[in-house]
Amino acid sequence: MKLYDSRRAPNPRRVRWFMAEKGIEDIEVVDIDIFGGQHRTPEYLARAGLPNVPALERDDGRTITESVAICRYLESLYPEPNLFGEDAWESAVIEMWSRRTEMTVATPLMMAVRHAHPALAAIETQIPEVAAHSRTAAEKGLKMLDRRLAESDFIACERLTMADILAATAIDFARMVRFRPDAELVHVKRWLEGMMARPAAKAGV
Repeated sequence: MKLYDSRRAPNPRRVRWFMAEKGIEDIEVVDIDIFGGQHRTPEYLARAGLPNVPALERDDGRTITESVAICRYLESLYPEPNLFGEDAWESAVIEMWSRRTEMTVATPLMMAVRHAHPALAAIETQIPEVAAHSRTAAEKGLKMLDRRLAESDFIACERLTMADILAATAIDFARMVRFRPDAELVHVKRWLEGMMARPAAKAGV
C-alpha cells in the first residue's frame, strides 16, 4: 500500500501518528507537494477523487481519503494496540469523543491556522474574521476537554485512542499561529505534555 502524505498539513500527521503507535512500517509513504499543487494534478485526482491528503492506495489500485477513514481501515488490518474500541460500548464512546474533539477543537484550530498564517495565503483565500472566530471556538472546546480530562487520563478511555490523536495533532499544528491552550486548563496541559512526549508524536515532523 501507499500513503500519499504531506508534512505541511495536519490531517496526514494523524495517520502517521496512528501508524507509529501501531508500529506499522510496511506502507510506502509518498510525499505530495501541496504548495506546488501536486494534489490538484489530473493524475492525483484520478487516484484520490478530491484534492485531499492523505490518501491510502491499496495494491489493487483502490484508494480512500479522509484521515479517520484511513485509520479505521488500518485498524482492521493491524488491530493492536486498539485505538477505536474493543467492544460496542467502547467503540461508541470513542466515536462520541472523537466527533466532539473534531468539531469543537480540531476543525476550529485548523481553520484558525488556514486563515491566519501568512504562508497559507498561497493556497487559501484568507478571512481574518474566520480565523478569530475559529480561535475563540477552539478555546471553548478546550475548556470542555479540560473538564473531561479532570476525570480521565485520556479523552475517551483510560488509554490512548483516536480521539487523543485528533486533538493533539490539531493543537500542535496551531503553534503555527502561536496558539497554546490557556494555562488555566491544567488537565489539558498535563494530557498534552504526555501526548507530545510519546515517541509517536515525532512521526513525520
